[in-house]
This record gives sequence, structure tokens and C-alpha cells, in this order.
Amino acid sequence: MQTSQECSAAPDAHAGAGSPAPYSIPATAGLQERRPRTLKHGDSFAVFDHNGDALADYGSPEGVYHRDTRHLSHFGLTVDGVRPLLLSSTLRDDNATLTCDLSNPDLYEAGGALRLAHDLIHLRRTCFLWQARCYQRVVLRNFDERPQRVRVEFTFAADFADVFEVRGARRPRRGVLHAPHVLRDRVRLAYTGLDDVRRETLLQFHPVPARLTADRAGFDLELAPQAACALYVLIDCAGETEAAPLPGAWFTALRRARRALRRSSARAAAIVTSNQIFNESVRRSVSDLYMLMTDTPQGPFPYAGIPWFSTAFGRDAIITALEMLWLDPTVARGVLLHLAANQATATDPATDAQPGKILHEVRHGEMAQLGEVPFRRYYGSVDATPLFAMLAGAYLERTGDRDTLRAIKPQLEAALTWIERYGDCDGDGFVEYQRATGSGLVNQGWKDSHDSVFHRDGRLARGPIALVEVQAYTYGAWRAAAAVSRALGEPQRAEILEQRAARLRQRFDEAFFDPALGSYVLALDGDKRPCQVSTSNAGHALYTGIAYPERAGRVVAKLMDSASFSGWGVRTLAASEKRYNPMSYHNGSVWPHDNALIAAGFARYGYKREAARVFESLFAAASYLDLRRLPELFCGFARQRTRGPTFYPVACLPQAWAAAAPLSLLQSCLGLRFEPDAAQIVFDEPWLPSFLDEVVLRRLTVGSHSADVRLRRADGRVVVQVLARQGAVHILTRS
Repeated sequence: MQTSQECSAAPDAHAGAGSPAPYSIPATAGLQERRPRTLKHGDSFAVFDHNGDALADYGSPEGVYHRDTRHLSHFGLTVDGVRPLLLSSTLRDDNATLTCDLSNPDLYEAGGALRLAHDLIHLRRTCFLWQARCYQRVVLRNFDERPQRVRVEFTFAADFADVFEVRGARRPRRGVLHAPHVLRDRVRLAYTGLDDVRRETLLQFHPVPARLTADRAGFDLELAPQAACALYVLIDCAGETEAAPLPGAWFTALRRARRALRRSSARAAAIVTSNQIFNESVRRSVSDLYMLMTDTPQGPFPYAGIPWFSTAFGRDAIITALEMLWLDPTVARGVLLHLAANQATATDPATDAQPGKILHEVRHGEMAQLGEVPFRRYYGSVDATPLFAMLAGAYLERTGDRDTLRAIKPQLEAALTWIERYGDCDGDGFVEYQRATGSGLVNQGWKDSHDSVFHRDGRLARGPIALVEVQAYTYGAWRAAAAVSRALGEPQRAEILEQRAARLRQRFDEAFFDPALGSYVLALDGDKRPCQVSTSNAGHALYTGIAYPERAGRVVAKLMDSASFSGWGVRTLAASEKRYNPMSYHNGSVWPHDNALIAAGFARYGYKREAARVFESLFAAASYLDLRRLPELFCGFARQRTRGPTFYPVACLPQAWAAAAPLSLLQSCLGLRFEPDAAQIVFDEPWLPSFLDEVVLRRLTVGSHSADVRLRRADGRVVVQVLARQGAVHILTRS
């Protein structure tokens, strides 16, 4: 039972409708307006426009970042003082490089005479990231029949803004920008923050520029007919070392970057289907996931998303690992070990930390180091801790890897203790949250907007708040922990945990199911009054199995009616509710990962047709989107014929749990699961959505065995065919 001191928290006075919410992302400029191109490696990422430039202005995230600091805020390319014309811009299928094809515009003499007609000089610009460095190469080729002289110039600047400043935070004071240090082929830009950390950006050019100043590098090029020349730029965010010689360093780094992506993605099962557009979409999903993957001392860990969340988030990583567990269980292992290594061990109100609690977010920038934002190492997630236990159970079920579970057994037990002692503040059997200080997040579920939890009349709920999905995850945590205990030879402990799950299930049904609503309520507020609004959160009760079977049909029907289902997916909030706004972050938008979990819940209770409909809606949305890439979210406007979905202005692209959503949706429809102790791969009542007639899965692993499998539609059913086996693996189809 929690003591009153442990349960104490700052009173939550929610921001009003006209008040800016702390840590929100102001939509001063929509990311979709420029359709940015993003690259990532490790703790660095870059956001460029289609030309490969970074022309950041207020509200724009463009630039090159390292460890939550923008090390280059401006980088532009001109030909004779004019921006080149865009021909095309594309990311490699594996996300290793951005390639921009450009050409010269009409160029005029000082007197107005046309000196060079457009489209005679081709520029191919290639960019990539590797080990805290951004590499660029520009190859120019003269397709004119005459020699041409062109002046190429790179302009650059570094504001060393913290990522929260780029997001819109105002700071009364900043550190010191140092005078640039210019040498013959390089410029060093530097800033010392209020945290006394010196951050540097080194720009190196090859060949040696004809002109090099503190903010520009100029080249005078003579190009014979059909001749080409190459310019190289290295942007080094590490700062403490001199850059390696170009162009040799460029080619070496490119080779290593491609090999690293190839090695990591080779762990994943391969997916090929009868639908080429879906093949493009799923290839992009897999490539995005492995680009977002960061190697930690404990293993691979998916960073949440670019540009705003390119760091470790506990909740996002766990859900991403769950969504792609069938494809690559190594990711789940890395997430479990990394979060176990960073589990809270003491109470700290400033960071919402309590013993056993799982990490919400880590930040490395100046504002986090100074405490201007509380996210240096922040634990303000109510759901990450039960989700951690759920992932442990799911990983065991997928792999049978008892050694890893033994290694994190102390952290798993600490997480379960947190659920009982700290998560359930008042001892009523439900897990609640309330921030400990006024600087923490007001809402600490996955819908963490300040206005995302409210009553039917629109009044914001006051804490401590017990969310519907958090109780579902807690049920999943008890059951997962029971499975782990049983596998590790602790049957009595397993029985105790199963009993806790059963008691929670009964209490949950009594307190959360609302017959008049036809679904589960969003939450219980601090006075135990239900928030009787129809939200997508209810679908998560199906995902973990806490819902009694007799409730499932009504919940499915509610989520698939026209108020909740937009045609592009299930809305976060039904259109019939008071605070519905299809352009909001959490009150009417559509989130791919949310829909993937809902569809998994549908399939769990036998509603495969409805799961397939959710899958079809998200695939249709992806078919309209740039690179076939699902964003973090999009607006919840109703689907109309011949029109694509409506973008949300500041959605991250890519976002890990959105990228993993199609993988999870495919698994749900196919009924794919694994029985590692028996070396079996099982398809339970497989169902193919309407846009797929055939699916081939290669390198499906179970233990040390693997198989290639084809599923195809035939005579109104799905036929499973084994194409190849390695080892004594068994393929079962159950109907």
C-alpha cells in the first residue's frame, strides 16, 4: 500500500483552451509544406529540403543535428548566385543516401543577355550521415556543346539551437557563439552553452575553395563539353577531431554506412506480396525502422522519430519492438536490456522517477542539461513500466530465450513492484498517474497532450487519472510476468500473478465498461468518476485480452462506426464527442500505431474481417503519401473518393511505431505466431486483406530454424505452402 508521502503530487491545473501547453510543438510551419528528406545515424540526424539544402527559418526543423543540438542551421547551394532547379529528389530504398538531381536555371549577364540556357549543367547531389558527420558530394556535368564557366557557392551557418528551441521554446538567455575559425579548406564554428559545454561544427571542402569565409565557400569551375567535376563537403559535428582527407573519407564512410544498414536489416524476415505498391510501402517501413535503430551497449534500440523525437523513448521503443517482434526479435531484446539498464532506482519528483519505473525519455541537449526542460532522464510515463513487462513476456513467447529473461529478472520484479506500490497510489487495484511537480507532463499516457483526458461535457479530468489502456497493459504485465515465472521454474509465483490478473480483469469490467456508451470509458478521474467518451483507447483492452469475450463485439462495432472510423483508420476520438477536432494531435486524428494495436485486438477476439478493414484503410492512406511512408499521424477527416488523407502539419516522418504498423497489421491478419519450444510456426485462421492475393515470407525464424512460406487466396480461403525449410521447423495452419 502506498504511503501518503509516496503518493503526493503537484495539483494539476490544466491549461485553458487559449493557453499554450508546455512542451507542445507549435505549428508555425507545416513539415509537409516542404516534404522534407530525413537521414539518421546513431545520435545524429539531418532534415533537408528536396534540393538537399537546409534553409531553416522560424518553425522549420531543417538542419543537421547531433545529440539534440542543431549543429548546422543553414546550408545552401547556388549556381552563379541562383538556386538550381529541382529535377528529382529521392532516398535510396535502404535510406543510406539522399540523391538530388538539379540543373541550372537560365543564367544572365549583368546587362540582361542570356549567358546560359537552363538545363545544360546537371548537378547530382548526394548526402549521407555516418558517425556524427554529414557528407555531401556535388557532381557537375556540362551537357552543352560549348565550354562553360560556372560559379558554385555553398552558404552555411550554425545556430547551435537546442531541439526544444527549434520546436518553439523561448529562452531568456543563451550561451556564446564564438567567432568562426577559417583555414584554407575548412571552417570551424563553435558555441559554448550555459552548461559550459563547447559544441563545434567543422566544415571541410574539397577541392580548396577559391573563396572561403566565415559563412560561404565559393568555387570557380571550368567545364569542357561533356566534362564533369566533383565537389565534396564534410560537416563534422563531433568537433574534437580534425576531419579526414576528402574525397577518400567520403567513399570510405559511404561504404561503411551501407554495410551497416545491410547487416542490421538482414536480420529481418523478408516480405514480398502480389501488390507492388504494398511492397514499396513495406520496404520503406523496414528501411525506416533500421535507419531509426541506434546501437546501444545493450543492443539495437529504435529511436522514436525525426525530427522531434530522435532519441530513446521507452513507450515508443517497446511498442515498436512488439509490432516487429515476429520480424526481428533482436530488437525486442535490445529494448529490454537497454530499458532495464536505465530503470529508475530512486524517487526524484523533478523527473517523475520512482524505484522500478521504466524510462520515458532521454535528452542530451543544453536545455535538458540545465533543467530548463525535465527530460535529461525523465520517467513521466505511466504505461512504459507495464509495457516493459508485456514485452518481456512477448519476447519469451517469440524466442524461448530464458537466459535473457533471467538476466533482467531483477528489473522485471522491480517493475512489478512499482505497479503495486507506486502505480496504484490509492490501493484500488488500478494504476494511476499524476505528475510530481508542475514541470512534468500533465498527461502521462500515450495521449500526452494537455487536453486529451476529459469528461463528456468537455471538462478536463483532474488526477490521479486511471487510463483504460493502462489497466489493459497492467493486466498484460501480470500475465506476461506469470509466463516468465513459469518458464523460469517458479510455478507458485506464476499462480499468484495469474490471480492478480484475474482480479484486475473483474474490477476493470465493473469500473470501465459503460453499457450506455457501448464501450469502455476513457479513464477514471481523481474522484473515480468515469470519463464517458468514445476513444480509440478502448481498443487496447482488446489488444491485451483484458476484455471479456462478451464485450468484444460491442467494442469492435463502436470503433468501426462512422463516428470513430474515418475510412483512413480509427480516430483517436469519435466525431460525436465534445472535444472532437480532426486536426488535433490526440482528439480526432488517426495514428497508425494505435490502429495496429486495435487491429491486433480485433484479430485476438476473432474479428479478422474488421482487422483487415483497418489494414486496408492504412494501406490506402500510404498509397497516397510521399515514399509510401506512413507518418506519425494524419488528420481525422472522413475519407472521400479520389482524395488522399489530410496531413497533420508537424507529424514526424519517419516515426518508428508508425513504420512498424504495417508489419503488425500483416501479422494480425495472418494470425502468425511462434511456438519456439516445439520449433513451430503457426498461422491461426489466416486472412488476406482485399488488396493482397498472395504473401511470401522468407527467413521466418523460430529458434535456430527458419522457413520460407507462401500464403495465397484460393477458393475463398487462405492456403499456406512451405517453400523451403532450414532445420526441423514445423508449419501449422489452424482454422
